[in-house]
Parts: sequence; structure tokens; C-alpha cells
Amino acid sequence: MTIKNEIMLITYADSLGKNLKETAELLSAHFKDIVGGVHILPFYPSSADRGFAPLTYEEVDPEFGTWNDVAKIANDFYLMYDFMINHISRSSAYFKDFQQNKDTSPYRDLFIRYKDFWPGGEPTQEDVDAIYKRKPRAPYIDVTFADGTSEKIWCTFDEEQIDLNLYTETTKKFVKEQLQGLAERGASIIRLDAFAYATKKPGTSCFFIEPDTWEMLDEVKAILEPYGTELLPEIHEHYSIQLKLADKGYWVYDFALPMLVLHALYSGKSERLNHWLNICPRKQFTTLDTHDGIGVVDAADLMTPEEIEETKNNLFSQGANVKRVYNTMAYNNLDIYQLNCTYYSALGDDDDAYVLARAIQFFAPGIPQVYYVGLLAGKNDIELLEQTKVGRNINRHYYTKEEVVENLDRPVLKRLFELMKFRNSYGAFDGNLTVVDNGGASKLELIWTNGPLRATLSADLATRVFTVHYTDEHSGEETLLAGV
Repeated sequence: MTIKNEIMLITYADSLGKNLKETAELLSAHFKDIVGGVHILPFYPSSADRGFAPLTYEEVDPEFGTWNDVAKIANDFYLMYDFMINHISRSSAYFKDFQQNKDTSPYRDLFIRYKDFWPGGEPTQEDVDAIYKRKPRAPYIDVTFADGTSEKIWCTFDEEQIDLNLYTETTKKFVKEQLQGLAERGASIIRLDAFAYATKKPGTSCFFIEPDTWEMLDEVKAILEPYGTELLPEIHEHYSIQLKLADKGYWVYDFALPMLVLHALYSGKSERLNHWLNICPRKQFTTLDTHDGIGVVDAADLMTPEEIEETKNNLFSQGANVKRVYNTMAYNNLDIYQLNCTYYSALGDDDDAYVLARAIQFFAPGIPQVYYVGLLAGKNDIELLEQTKVGRNINRHYYTKEEVVENLDRPVLKRLFELMKFRNSYGAFDGNLTVVDNGGASKLELIWTNGPLRATLSADLATRVFTVHYTDEHSGEETLLAGV
């Protein structure tokens, strides 16, 4: 199924119901008009990071179900799968074979060996300082082989996530075969996880190296094109990188929108939000929430440092059940550039503010993505957070089937779903957006037009009162969207 300009749900395979079978049942029974696509977060067998350390792409984790369960979801929704182009599991058959057979392993060139990568076998301090790192030291693990020798192997993230050497023919063949397999198994679009870390050269930042990154993306795109499968490179960074990707014709994420909408609703000012909506890419997926935290670095230079700090402070003072300590090492939060909180709780569990935030997202350019916790206007899960001491788990509640159904009667969800049905079905959203300039005041007005069709969001950011009007396709009269 090809991508449609309809809202995409993001969910784990075991978070809307306990597995893919229950997810499919819930989606089919309750969400057919509400979402048009589903991003199923990594559902492959994995050894860490909740699916992001894959052992293989050829199987579905038996805990989640089978490829038949995935296919059932694909019958009604277009699907996004993840591909971790930067790394593979340390527990995968590929790495185990390398560890056992070293230089005679057919997979020896999949990995980056320090002795081969760095002139002299080790980086200088200058080299280490230049790397865009996720650790306070050079990125590697010490690996002991079956013959008793040991080597440093490149490892950017968790010790279970071993970096791939994208420059070798062995890895290129591996990538091609895996991507082809995912496309053949129903992927409408593939999210290229952490791709900016995949290109590496001594003496550089080893992050988003040009032109290497473009060559890699072009190769991946060429592999997927015969299948009609689209590509979405994922990166949390300065918005200018998203603009660069968009200029090259790639789908991109709008990770700046979550902070900009929070700032608009906390401050009651529309100026920063309006500016971004005017310049942001049009071929994009918008977000307010994902399985990661709320991105801070993504809004740099779209907001002043003072505005970013003020927004962070407001999240802690106006949000519900959110504390600074949840965003520290005490809760295993290694990423200082993201804030751990559900979007509903970031807005104080306030229904009016939350539905308005979603309305702004649905009127922003691009295809909206709604995380499963956000779909159910979920509150911060303090119990799971404290059980695990993992900061991101505050926004990763496990919903049983029964719990999902119970939530459907909440007034906030009835309002949200009316809005989502309208966004999915009204033709004006295939046209053009006008952002009305109100001179930085609290008034926000976004207008989509497509021929005779016109949809208008009018909002007061200070009072959080808003309306949606649209041109009735049959009578031609301007009509108030009821129930939102």
C-alpha cells in the first residue's frame, strides 16, 4: 500500500495490546477512520534498546507474533518499518561468527576494526575530540575472539549495538538484501534509524559526512525504488539539516514542532511557530511525540536560547507529574537534548490545550504522526518509570486491550478523534497552506485551500480556545466542525 496523506500512528508491537495480533484487532475495530498508516517500531528479534539492536530482519520476534500478523495490519493501513543502517546486534549470528572465526569469517568486513580504520591503529586525542560522540570517550568496545586475541570494534551506542562498515561490499550486499526483504514484506516506507552516524572517516566528526551521506542515501533509495517503498532518514539535529534533506527530495521529520507548539501554548505567542510553519519542508512527517523524548536541539535557532530555557522551565512548572530528575543520569537518561514526558502531561493534562496542540499539528504542512500514548492522551507513567529507572519509560505505557477500550469513552479522545477523521478525509489538506500574520500576537490562523475547499484553524493561544471551519463540499457554505 502506498503512503497516503492520512495520520500515521506510531506504536510498539506490544503496547496497544500485548502483541501484534491484539494490535491488529484494536486497529481494525476502533481506529480505521482515525489513522491511515502505522509505524510499527522495531518488531524483529533484538538484544537491547527495545528493538533497536536487531538480531535479524528476516523474523518477527515470536513474543510479538509473526509476519502474518504484520500482514493483517497491512490490509488496512500503510506501514512504516525501521532499518538500523548504523548497527546490528552484538548477539546477532553475523557478529558471533566474526567473533568465532575472526579473519576467516564471511562477515569480518561488516564491522569497523580500529586497527584497520585509524592510521596507526588508534585515534589521536585530536581524532577523538573531533568525533560527534554519544559517550565521553572514543566509541568502541573491546572484543575477545575465539583465538584469544582482542581488538577494539567501533560501537557508537549501546554495547549491544555494533556499528556497520557501510564502505565495504560485504555490508552493501547485507544492506541491500535486508532492505529488499522488508520491502517485499509490506513496507510502504522505511525509517532509516540513526543514519547520520553511519558514515565515518578519520579526522572528521564521523557524523553526517558529506558527500558520503548523500551517496549512502542515494544507494538506499535506489534499492527501494523498484518496490515503490519510500525512505525516511531519521535525525535529531539542527533544523537546517532537515532542510538540506528536503532540498534533495527526501522525506524528513519535523522534530522542531513539539517545542515550538509548547512555547506557543505556554507563552501565548504565535510568532516563532508562524515563522517555522512558513519555512518548514512540505514533504515531511510532523510529530508532537515519539518513542524518544521531546527534542530540544531540533528547535535551536528557531527559538532563542532564552525561549528554549523558558519553555523547559514551563514544562517542569506547568506539566503534570514531571520532574527535572527524570531527565538525568539517575533515570538512565543519556541524552540531554530531549525531555522525557508525555505530550498530554507536558500540557498539564489539560484537554483544551492538548486538543489545540493536535489541531496545530494537523494543520501544519506534512503527514501527521501520532504516538500511541498521544493517541490515547496518556498521562506520565510514573509507576513504570520508577520500576525501571529509565527516563523514557515515562512515555511508554503498556496498554492492555481492555484499557484501550476503556479510554475511548474519555471526552478528550472523542474530540481528538473527530479532528483526526476530518484531517484524514477533507481534501483541502492536499492543497496549500496560508499562515496568517498576526504580528506575534496570541491569535493563530492557519488556512488550507484546494480549489473550492477551504479549512481554517482559528485559535487564541493565550486562552486555548479554537475553532475549525471548512467549506461544505455540497452546499459550498462555511461550516463549523462540531465536536472538537
